[in-house]
Amino acid sequence: MSNGYRNGIRPDLARIASWIADGSRVLDLGCGDGTLLAHLRDKQHARTVGVEINDASVIACVRRGVNVIQQNLEDGLALFQDGHFDSVVLSQTLQAVHNTERILQEMMRVGREGIVSFPNFGHWTHGWSILRGRMPVSKQMPYEWYNTPNIHLCTLADFEDLARKLGLRILERATFANDREVTVAPGLRSTLAVYRFTAG
Repeated sequence: MSNGYRNGIRPDLARIASWIADGSRVLDLGCGDGTLLAHLRDKQHARTVGVEINDASVIACVRRGVNVIQQNLEDGLALFQDGHFDSVVLSQTLQAVHNTERILQEMMRVGREGIVSFPNFGHWTHGWSILRGRMPVSKQMPYEWYNTPNIHLCTLADFEDLARKLGLRILERATFANDREVTVAPGLRSTLAVYRFTAG
């Protein structure tokens, strides 16, 4: 496609989908409009369910025929049994939850593997913005300091430190800059990071 999307979805979502086996049971936390879940259902025969709080996004999911539960992630995942899912996804939502450690632990309680993606605050342009006295604004973080939903910004190294602290074992990592995957100096060059992990 001319917009650079693969299989009709963003490259980061395509990478997430590549880490999920056909026929898997998948939970997507903060599933947005259900794009990933619909792709997994239609292309990989996954059994999917999403959790989303935003009214418009829930309606979009319903229109796609995606199973969705309207709930605030901050309330936890008590609805779901231990080990019920093969993969639990948290795509570009980690930075917006208050209790980061709890949500990662809950992902591991209800799922065999977790996948998270988040904006990389270590991108070199963010440092340049701060040196100029301004908070960064970018494609991945398009908000001003006073209206951003992002409350826990981190770098790749920060997330990897937290994963070790929580006893999570990182299985794979992919990093992107403007929808292109980057492998050289990802801590400075990537705007978005995607991690696949399991309990250590």
